[in-house]
Amino acid sequence: MRESPYPLEKSLGMRCYASDTPGIGGRLRERAEDFAVDEVFSSPGTEGPYLVCRLTKKNWEMQRAAREIARQLGISHRRVSWTGTKDTHALTTQLIAIYGVSEEDLERVTLRDIGIAPAGRSQHPLTLGGHAGNRFTITIRDTCSPDPERELAEVAETCRRGIPNYFGIQRFGVVRPVTHLVGLHILRGDIEGAVACYIGRACPGEPPAVREARMEFSSSRDPAAALRSFPVTLSYERAMLHHLVSHPGDYMGALGSLPPRLLSLFVSAFQSFLFNCTLSSRMERHGDDFSSPHPGDRLLFSDGKEDVVTPPMLAAARAMASRGRCLVAIMVPGARPVQPAGEDDRTMANLLDRYNLTPADFARASGVVGARYDGALRPASLSAIVSWTVAENNVALSFSLGPGSYATTVCREFMKADPSSMA
Repeated sequence: MRESPYPLEKSLGMRCYASDTPGIGGRLRERAEDFAVDEVFSSPGTEGPYLVCRLTKKNWEMQRAAREIARQLGISHRRVSWTGTKDTHALTTQLIAIYGVSEEDLERVTLRDIGIAPAGRSQHPLTLGGHAGNRFTITIRDTCSPDPERELAEVAETCRRGIPNYFGIQRFGVVRPVTHLVGLHILRGDIEGAVACYIGRACPGEPPAVREARMEFSSSRDPAAALRSFPVTLSYERAMLHHLVSHPGDYMGALGSLPPRLLSLFVSAFQSFLFNCTLSSRMERHGDDFSSPHPGDRLLFSDGKEDVVTPPMLAAARAMASRGRCLVAIMVPGARPVQPAGEDDRTMANLLDRYNLTPADFARASGVVGARYDGALRPASLSAIVSWTVAENNVALSFSLGPGSYATTVCREFMKADPSSMA
């Protein structure tokens, strides 16, 4: 195990690596084709009001792609659904479902670096996490390991055994990691603070003019002045500002001007932050044995059943875990009260106390944004069979992951590079 040296990772709860190598360094996403993602999905049906499409996009953020597709079809973006948001700076293929359109309507969609083709029909929209997983082919450029084959083999073996199943930095925003902070404001019932954070919190990685515009709004809270300085590319911020100009003081309405899926991500991002922090504490407590069951741990079985490890069942739990029948999991907090069972639960309870949060806050937030935050178990580790090729100073990794796990979490174990190199 190795400690991360990067303040940004530590601030998001990602304090540890499972492998102990120095890292091959390098950069991700020098070009979109360097980060290829293919969604693994079941074949759709042939009937229903939802047209299921195969969407291929390059360097498109999913929310923006959905809005532009909807605009060219002349429909609300709320009629477009998908199972996974995928990476923005990447070449991705996935399914989306569009309500109430025909195959012929797709001919009106002419967007650069977007391809869309009919794949079937469905009676229902797609839901987040509804796909089987994703296949990744990722090129890391300009690596610096003196013995890359040895290091790659060592980390690949660690990935096979299990690495921390962190929520990746893109969950919070790489250039501007504020999503979870907006979520904390929502959980505390501070809607004005949530809007001010999303619009006005400046981050070092942004262009100077954008940082200045954000800081000015944070200081003045003048939406009309901010509209004159915010660039048109910041469409979500401008939508909120337009609402505040038309409806002074209506911060709830300004928050509601965001797409529903984006709005639902804020609170879940803070849940992700709490999970990362608890997982890091587990790794610091158990070291290389973090993925093995310990008394008081929660177990998630392959059939969806849950259990808690007691001392008499410890040997059996470890045997089942070694055979892949169950995984140690951490309870992501939510509206459902949880009776603490072990050290991970107590760590999580202490974090909730630190931020003065209770299950009632998650229940109230559900009403604010229209999404449920009941809480759920998430595996503490992920395993991946990683293959690789080396060409001069470039390394290509190939592997598959289930829904909800991050490819950058795998790349991070190999690279151990500054997060800015993984944006």
